[in-house]
Amino acid sequence: MNRFLRLAALLLPLALLGTAQAAMPAYPSIRVTTLDGKPYDLAAQRGHWVIVNFWATWCVPCIAEMPELSHYVATHPNVRAIGLAYEDSEAADIQAFLKKHPVSYPVAQVTLDKPLKDFDEPRGLPTTWLIAPDGTVATHFIGPIDAARLDAAIGAGKR
Repeated sequence: MNRFLRLAALLLPLALLGTAQAAMPAYPSIRVTTLDGKPYDLAAQRGHWVIVNFWATWCVPCIAEMPELSHYVATHPNVRAIGLAYEDSEAADIQAFLKKHPVSYPVAQVTLDKPLKDFDEPRGLPTTWLIAPDGTVATHFIGPIDAARLDAAIGAGKR
């Protein structure tokens, strides 16, 4: 992707701050095949918090947050994650990227021409949805997240 498109993808969230988004389903679903060929079903994760993280190999803030997200999932037994590589690259290129930037959670590719039906297209990357143990959306983040923001969101969801 050229520099102009990358810059546009990073600045787009600022331009769209006041626009309306489609309503999310009460219990969003994800059924994808991960890059390692395994099926992934968000509904099978019920009973756990789930981080749904849209990212791209060319997104610098995405790359920066990946180690912390991976560590968070690895150290919080009640938290799962799915990484969604939101780009039209070849799957082999994404797999090669992940060899250099490994994560502790599964990753699937979502192409621009086949977005997930229950999730809005990201308005910027990274975009993260936090799904509560009951399968509902707890919160939504645009931009990088860290352990403190996840802890706060999960803590607020327990009340």
